[in-house]
Amino acid sequence: GGLSGGFAAACRPAPGRPWPLCQGGRRASTRSFDVVIIGGGIVGLASARALILRHPALSIGVLEKEKDLAVHQTGHNSGVIHSGIYYKPESLKAKLCVQGAALIYEYCNQKGISYKQCGKLIVAVEQEEIPRLQALYERGLQNGVQGLRLIQQEDIKKKEPYCRGLMAGDCPYTGIVDYRQVALSFAQDFQEAGGIVMTSFEVKDIEMAKESPSGSKDGMKYPIVIRNPKGEEVQCQYVVTCAGLYSDRISELSGCNPDPQIVPFRGDYLLLKPEKCYLVKGNIYPVPDSRFPFLGVHFTPRMDGTIWLGPNAVLAFKREGYKPFDFSARDVMDVIIKSGLIKLVFQNFSYGVNEMYKACFLSATVKHLQKFIPEITTSDILRGPAGVRAQALDRDGNLVEDFVFDGGVGDIGNRILHVRNAPSPAATSSLAISGMIADEVQQRFKL
Repeated sequence: GGLSGGFAAACRPAPGRPWPLCQGGRRASTRSFDVVIIGGGIVGLASARALILRHPALSIGVLEKEKDLAVHQTGHNSGVIHSGIYYKPESLKAKLCVQGAALIYEYCNQKGISYKQCGKLIVAVEQEEIPRLQALYERGLQNGVQGLRLIQQEDIKKKEPYCRGLMAGDCPYTGIVDYRQVALSFAQDFQEAGGIVMTSFEVKDIEMAKESPSGSKDGMKYPIVIRNPKGEEVQCQYVVTCAGLYSDRISELSGCNPDPQIVPFRGDYLLLKPEKCYLVKGNIYPVPDSRFPFLGVHFTPRMDGTIWLGPNAVLAFKREGYKPFDFSARDVMDVIIKSGLIKLVFQNFSYGVNEMYKACFLSATVKHLQKFIPEITTSDILRGPAGVRAQALDRDGNLVEDFVFDGGVGDIGNRILHVRNAPSPAATSSLAISGMIADEVQQRFKL
């Protein structure tokens, strides 16, 4: 592709000063890039970094609608570095998670980002969960998860003195990290390599450039125009979208397929009071029920020493609705009309009602937590933060399990790659996903 590097210099700080984020103010000239990445979360930033390290001569820009980077799914997740035990063998999730975990540890070591490899126990508390746990263990072995073993009651006590269980899967390779810190480090690598980050740039419009009458070549060389609500625009040759909660809408804007639709699920976390944090050493998870999409309520230590309990999974009435009463009519209508949610609700009705009940009544959640740590009482917990996960649903109400990458047809569709569905474990897998996206972009756009 053609190259343009004149803009990077405009943002370079005085030597020795940290790199600022280049704000998208009105400039005399429209900015042009070879490749634009829409979305400044961990997947978008990892992808931008991978592309610029591989193609240092290309001009690459990241557009983020918020004034800061990594503030939505990346900044609201549980911070777990997953080992890759849950995912269907041979699926992208399984491969990218196992690869990605190794890459995240290596990256954190290289950059001096602190993490803890505190391990995880998946604990069976009822007799009927044991066969499911054994099946999960087999799956983990197939996926190449390191150090996995099944342990009995007495070994559970050694690892988690306050936890009771009949048997547990021990995943010593699971860890915790602050993913927002990791994402900001990716952004810094990207900028140091000459990439440009434009924050407060919400994408409202993606279209082909009209040929410019002044006889300038820019319209031809950078045929795609991306506009924000203020009328500022960016031109480019190719686009990669990593828009998380908005991936379906951005795809639709570009004239590509609106499916799979994104349905936002809010996960509320509870916090263990500081004086009770001694009850939990590492991650403690229930044995997941394969009939339901979510992993169930778990105990998650955080880098700051707090312990998060959760999350539940309730439908959010707004895509970035972190509070129970956040509401957007458009988001709700989209869910009702376009997605297969109604079918999903009927298939999992009792599960959904139970989740809503637990969201309203702390005692219901505590009862669940006591199966693992009997000493926890309602007075030991506080309401904590919440996250919203972008769950892709197909028309039949099935949760789209795997990562989905696609492009489209037509002038714009041929120049765009959408990262459509990157739910958990996308943060763990981000470096592996970014490698795959860089390969895909190279093949598709013949860079």
